[in-house]
Amino acid sequence: MKINPINVQAINTYNKQARPVKNAETPKSFADHIEISTKAKEMQANSTYSNERAERVKKIKEDIDAGNYKVDAKQVAEDMLKFFRG
Repeated sequence: MKINPINVQAINTYNKQARPVKNAETPKSFADHIEISTKAKEMQANSTYSNERAERVKKIKEDIDAGNYKVDAKQVAEDMLKFFRG
């Protein structure tokens, strides 16, 4: 008695099914490349944000060292609520 499985393709078990092997060439290596546009370079050069921020941080540090820096607790609480409420 011979039982044939359902929905199985016939495989010749006596002959190995060979797959074509590609030649082992050295893989091409690609390096990442980045370009910054001239507009972005201009924006970076003209940015005063970093200078303003550095001046503000310097002033706050001086106030802390002198003992004159006061924290507005109400403003801190409002900002935290804005942040967590979305």
